[in-house]
Amino acid sequence: MSEFFLELFSEEIPANLQRNARENLLQNFKDFFNKKNISFSKNLSFSTPNRLLILFEGIKTEIKEKEEEVRGPKIDAPEKALDGFLRSNNFQKKDLYKKESDKGIFYFVKKPPKTIKVSDLLNKNIPSILDGISWKKSMKWGDFQLYWARPLKSILAIFNKKNLLFKYHHLQSSNLTFVNKDFEDKKKSFNNFKLYIDYFKKSQIVIDQNKRKKFIELELLKKSKRKNLTIEISDKLLNEVTDLVNKPNILVCKFDDKFLQIPKEILITTMQFHQKYFHTFDNKGNITNNFLVVANNKDNKGFIKSGNERVVNARLSDAQFFWEKNKSNNLVKQVSKLKMINYFKGLGTYFDKIQRMRKLGGMISDELLISKEKVEISATICKVDLLSDIVGEFPELQGIMGSYFAEFQGFDKEISLAIREQYLPTGINSKTPKKLFSIALSLTDKLDTLVGFFGIDQKPTSSKDPFALRRLALGVIRLLLENKKEFKLKDLINYSSNLYQEQGFNLNNNTLHKDLTNFLIERLKNYMKEKNIRLDIIETSINSYGIENMIKTYNKALILNKLINQETGQALLVSYKRASNILDHELKNQELELSNAVDPVLFNNDFEKNLYKKINELRKYFANINNDENYELSLSNLAESKNIIFEFFDNVIVNDKDKAIQKNRLELLQMLRKTFDNYLNFSNIEISK
Repeated sequence: MSEFFLELFSEEIPANLQRNARENLLQNFKDFFNKKNISFSKNLSFSTPNRLLILFEGIKTEIKEKEEEVRGPKIDAPEKALDGFLRSNNFQKKDLYKKESDKGIFYFVKKPPKTIKVSDLLNKNIPSILDGISWKKSMKWGDFQLYWARPLKSILAIFNKKNLLFKYHHLQSSNLTFVNKDFEDKKKSFNNFKLYIDYFKKSQIVIDQNKRKKFIELELLKKSKRKNLTIEISDKLLNEVTDLVNKPNILVCKFDDKFLQIPKEILITTMQFHQKYFHTFDNKGNITNNFLVVANNKDNKGFIKSGNERVVNARLSDAQFFWEKNKSNNLVKQVSKLKMINYFKGLGTYFDKIQRMRKLGGMISDELLISKEKVEISATICKVDLLSDIVGEFPELQGIMGSYFAEFQGFDKEISLAIREQYLPTGINSKTPKKLFSIALSLTDKLDTLVGFFGIDQKPTSSKDPFALRRLALGVIRLLLENKKEFKLKDLINYSSNLYQEQGFNLNNNTLHKDLTNFLIERLKNYMKEKNIRLDIIETSINSYGIENMIKTYNKALILNKLINQETGQALLVSYKRASNILDHELKNQELELSNAVDPVLFNNDFEKNLYKKINELRKYFANINNDENYELSLSNLAESKNIIFEFFDNVIVNDKDKAIQKNRLELLQMLRKTFDNYLNFSNIEISK
């Protein structure tokens, strides 16, 4: 069994392109091997900033192609077509035979089985496989026609300890690679992956990104612990720095402790998002002036450490200047300046937006029974931090800086917190505001945006969502569900669209209300899917209660999903289905009109009486339920009726000869089904097998 090993050496590929590239490259080769029936025992992909690698083990040197029947032209086709077919397949006329198919009579030939060298297949197909790599961003350089993430400089390709020979654009494959990215005159040959990996290991270069990541993570924890610091390792940042280095070395650095006086979010954003550093905390949870850097080399003379400290001090010095300058600028006096910042074409300026938010927020505050004045104030000043230098430098901090400005200038804590949390939640797993003023402002902002963009028909398509409207709609769903707050969303949407009209903005989408409602329903479905609720339960619950009763829709589905495969769930479903199927069958085959009235006088056995009694008990239970329904108890009560229902069917003939009795029994079954429908319509819920 042989080994196939390919390395593509280029200038440094950005971290955000590496993961897709190595996965894409590996998948392309796996697809090729599967298509050609070439088996392998192991497949791996690796990357460093300069190298993309794949490794396949356990490959045979040769494969046998089976005998193949090849269809040619029809027997009445021109002679030229037949000659072309024979030429392209290296056959003669004596090899032809006729065969009838559903489309007519054709010429056929049989290709005999043959043995093919895998190395020949690789030499022939690798160029087209490499062309199949899809880059999110690519470039071409010089006079070459090759598009790659960064200029590709060499291709090392080894199969069965021998180098493969093929040309890919302007590059010729070989058994050589650059061993030092900084000194490209140094090359070395390899004939297997073990020699390759061992060589770079001696140079402390870690080719395997998974090992690199593990090493960096352990070193970060070790270095921080040694300094009596704690560190919160962001997996996103860890993945990024893993792909930025191939010879990781962790350095503990410091910035001037005077910068600890500015908001910690500025420090974290500067270090984590702008410089790719790891910030640290002391044992009390306070941020410290120590930070950890993942360097790409040893730092024997301390130049890398001092350089990184110098850079972060310079950035924090600018941030401190902006903070001191901006924090005292009166928020209320700056509101009118928002007229200079366009919100979106057709939707006005940010000043227009906050005027709409004030009114919509006031309506929402009435529903939440909180101070209307505070909600209006928070809506008025919530976007003013967009005017600040600090948000201009750190756009990630909008809302957060507004909160600090509001707090510094003496606004109520509820207002400051609402401004801080106005953009939350930002995804399926992010924090959701819990305080009422925060809920009000966040919901106001999201609904205003959704109504506006849907109103001017800037809806997401199946593949594109440039304005992150799906995220905003999911935010609305999470705000309401996770805080157990229910609003008449249709009324809020209608009021919000009227506010746009009052400002003179033409929302030309005539189906705005329907489109946005359906969009919110789809987000609700996705949210429920994330909670592993069955699709049939999701559809049934939403169809039963809709978006206006979102909490009931979600909770009823959640509890049913929990019990569906348990005894309770199975009992109630079997009971419902049995009654429903008989009722549907009888009504379908007979011209009967039920009046929703059962006459107990027509009962002639205890089974009918017992079922009627049980139905009335259940109806009384559901009639006395308020908003505090115990959904698990409701399902349990329905399930307990199984024995009585089955006794009825086992002992009573619904289709009685007496039409009055027959109709009365069907009325009884309809009454039973409608009683079950008090929870939801179980018709489309599947019984687990």
